[in-house]
Amino acid sequence: MASRGASETQKLRQQMEDQLDRLVAQLSDLEECKADLDEEEYEEVRKDTIEQLNEFQSSLSRMTSGDMTLVDSFNAMQLAIQAAISQAFKTPEVIQMFAKKQPDQLREKLSQIERDQKIGKLPVEPYTQQKVEILSALQKLGVSLTAAEQSFLDSHGSSLMKNFDQVTDETGSSQRSWRCSP
Repeated sequence: MASRGASETQKLRQQMEDQLDRLVAQLSDLEECKADLDEEEYEEVRKDTIEQLNEFQSSLSRMTSGDMTLVDSFNAMQLAIQAAISQAFKTPEVIQMFAKKQPDQLREKLSQIERDQKIGKLPVEPYTQQKVEILSALQKLGVSLTAAEQSFLDSHGSSLMKNFDQVTDETGSSQRSWRCSP
């Protein structure tokens, strides 16, 4: 019987990760297709996706409050959803690595954007935004930052980033999906 409970917990965890992956992919697709959409359509679809993330957050909160075996597993996903809802993180790839607790991949992404910025492939503004997101994610995952990284985060972190985990819960549930056509 004990193994059955573990199996069900694993299955639920996988379903929740799949749902988060779908919503993050939806955000990513939206950003990729932004140029193909008019501003009103883009904002409507983004708002819908954020609403879905709010609903997912609410579901996670209800689950974690009732089943203590799931609390640790869903904590990172919950923080990632809060970051997306508060619009503190704008890079879906960073949200996904954060939700899956992948500090090594976040460090690799940080190295990549630093390299791209040095060679002129990535302008300063997106570089700064992504670096702040990555450093914030690493910090929330309990990874120690260097003094230089902490200083960068302190000087460039926005109020949205600093307060992203204060997002309010909303109730409801939805399974809507959106993708742009190629």
